Amino acid sequence: YYNDEAGIRAMTGTVASQRSVPILGEPAAALVTIELRDQSGRILPGLIVGDRWFVVGEEGHRYCIIVRNRSDFRLEIVLSVDGLDVIDGRPASFRKRGYIVNPHRKLVVEGFRQSTEAVAAFRFGPVRESYAAEKYHNTRNVGVIGTALFNEVGSDPWTSDEVRRRLKANPFPGRFATPP
Repeated sequence: YYNDEAGIRAMTGTVASQRSVPILGEPAAALVTIELRDQSGRILPGLIVGDRWFVVGEEGHRYCIIVRNRSDFRLEIVLSVDGLDVIDGRPASFRKRGYIVNPHRKLVVEGFRQSTEAVAAFRFGPVRESYAAEKYHNTRNVGVIGTALFNEVGSDPWTSDEVRRRLKANPFPGRFATPP
């Protein structure tokens, strides 16, 4: 979710301190990191309340979404903002096509795609002035950013060998310290 500082406090009922963090938790964080950055390139501050991530933005300011593929595989990233697909600006679905991000590369999404050359910038603003409200008269998902990750068929990053190796991992393989 994103909102201004007062809106986040109202939504969460908390005065928890802010911190700048990438906004995706385990297990997906092993594959990607996702950040929201302001128009100056700084990671937007936020806080975590339970299983929800809140990011603080200022009205009128632009932001972008950065997705870093940390895996050794190509991934398809499907993104939504305010319940709308960032590629076509229509109601979002994880069944839609996304962006392909190569291994150890990043994707920067600055707005809703209008053509191969132009985007309508993401900008913090009142719910009633959102693109979702103006175009579709639907504000239910304003303030929500959605992400779906898919690997290519035949390139599963979690092979059965990898899973077995991790399940058998020993955090203390040396058992005891060697005597001096």
